[in-house]
Amino acid sequence: MVVDDEALVRSGFKLILSAADDIEVVATTTGAEAVDTVRRAAPDVVLLDIRMPDVDGLTVLRQLRALPVPPVVAMLTTFDADEYVLTALRSGAAGFLLKDTEPDQLAQLVRTLAAGGVVMSPKASRAVWQSHPGATAPVDEEAARVGRLTERERDVLVLIAEGLSNADIGARIHLSAGTVKDHVSAILTKLRVGSRVQAALLAQRAGLLDGGPRPSGSGR
Repeated sequence: MVVDDEALVRSGFKLILSAADDIEVVATTTGAEAVDTVRRAAPDVVLLDIRMPDVDGLTVLRQLRALPVPPVVAMLTTFDADEYVLTALRSGAAGFLLKDTEPDQLAQLVRTLAAGGVVMSPKASRAVWQSHPGATAPVDEEAARVGRLTERERDVLVLIAEGLSNADIGARIHLSAGTVKDHVSAILTKLRVGSRVQAALLAQRAGLLDGGPRPSGSGR
């Protein structure tokens, strides 16, 4: 389901996604009708505009998350560094993507969301983290758990925050998919979080994404 205030955006996303054999766009709607439409159409995934004139996208997100069986929600944004994105992630969004995402990537991102994965546009992730007013906040107790990670786990965490899949992380730092999966599991356990988005938020709060050392491509 696509939620956006612009009819052209809604029809464009529907056209692109409907071309995939395994994806059905069950509804498109404005923000004001989003919650009622979700109750009626019961989509697995909702692509939700974060900025709409009729209703705040963050408000819609919180209403959707409060439903008995909430859909997976990813935020749509036009800006590389939208200050509302981190608030949305902390409110339960499973990621975000830019409205100018390449058509051939859009269907795969929806499949990732439907499978319980996280989508964070690599083009925009770092800009979002660094532009947020809380990016330089003091390290809190939860964020301090990042210090318990090994050097390689920190490398993997940075790439998670950039929105890379396990396969892409493995290709970037020359690890097998199985090894990356093990690292991700260890990261979530050590950080005491239940999702990749929550892990990325702790990394941001700890300053790991704010100009710290970059993955080197070697190490344990």
